[in-house]
Amino acid sequence: MFRCLFKRFPLGSVCLLVFSTSLCAAPADNIWGDWLQNQIDQHPEVIAAKEQMNSALSRADSQDQPLYNPELETEFEREGESKNYRIGINQTIDWWDKAGIRKQQATHSRQATRNTFELIRQQKTAETISALIEWHSANQQARLASEQEQHLETLLKAIKERQQAGDLGQLDAELTYLELSQKLNETAKALVQFKRAEAQLRELLPDWSSEWAQIPKTFWQVSSANEQSETIEDHPNIVASRAKWETLRQEAKLIRQEAKAEPSFGINAGKSGDDDVVALSFSIPLNVRNNFSAETRAADQQALAAESQYLAVRRKQQYAVEGAQAALIEYQQHYQRWQTLMKGRVESSAKLLEKQWLSGDVSTPEYLISLQQRAEGLLAGIELQTQYRMAYTDWLLQTGQINTALKQLK
Repeated sequence: MFRCLFKRFPLGSVCLLVFSTSLCAAPADNIWGDWLQNQIDQHPEVIAAKEQMNSALSRADSQDQPLYNPELETEFEREGESKNYRIGINQTIDWWDKAGIRKQQATHSRQATRNTFELIRQQKTAETISALIEWHSANQQARLASEQEQHLETLLKAIKERQQAGDLGQLDAELTYLELSQKLNETAKALVQFKRAEAQLRELLPDWSSEWAQIPKTFWQVSSANEQSETIEDHPNIVASRAKWETLRQEAKLIRQEAKAEPSFGINAGKSGDDDVVALSFSIPLNVRNNFSAETRAADQQALAAESQYLAVRRKQQYAVEGAQAALIEYQQHYQRWQTLMKGRVESSAKLLEKQWLSGDVSTPEYLISLQQRAEGLLAGIELQTQYRMAYTDWLLQTGQINTALKQLK
């Protein structure tokens, strides 16, 4: 028969019916959260994204540096018996405060870079949690298939005993054999699916073991989809897109300023024959042949494109949140209804069917059909549980609350 246990499920405060698994004792919630974040940070994709972020941050640091370095100028000439030389310093002046614009650009660039990395990290976290959900689902389906197979083996043995006693005919045994052959195929598929789910987890989690398989129930209790208080403006994807737009706006402003000429001043000293020489110099580019208007226009157009891209990302994220929320509510309602329908019926239905078959009130074909219907009902519960948790994870990702859910475990 089936062993069952009840657990508290989030967002509905109803009992969750799941098949028991031979997992080790789950670690404390805060330890599990720290472990998961550590595992995600060790993944090569996250490490690569972090190094790309560090590279971009280093480039942003370079934008904080002064724009022009001083230039050392020297001159030496021989005029008859006289040796003339000069040495001096020349400095271009940041007349239009381009350095200030570059610093603002660096600030927005850092914000875009950090939020892009955070988005990648949250996506990897959601992918990992989804893989854990798939593993649990595959585990439950494999256990159910194996228990159904074992149940049919026991049934076949009972049929043979009743055949010898003259209570049943050969047809009952044949039908049971056919049903068992189908279960063998279903069990094999379920076990293969379970092994593949486990292989995916090992790829995502370097130190994964069944000890860490149980997702803490507090993870599922961030808030209800009907009580969302987070704003999509804080979502890493939108923050990064907005910061990229601001970066290009500053870039357009910088190019506009670079089209303006900036003066250079210098001072040098030396000797010309027997005379000491001190001189001042001044130079400024004359933008008469090329006023760089095309470059300025191109930068403005690129900034306009970035603004439209930001608005598109914001719009897409807004509807992604609405879609994720709608899916979560639907799965939540139907899963809770399934729990209400099946509460207390798993064990009772199995015992009732067995009792009626033994007493002869139910024929063997009817008994096999009823067992199959019962198994399909339990599989529907597993599927609803999986889709519900998947929808919840997607909702956390789309609203940017994955980190919130993990931090609350501490």
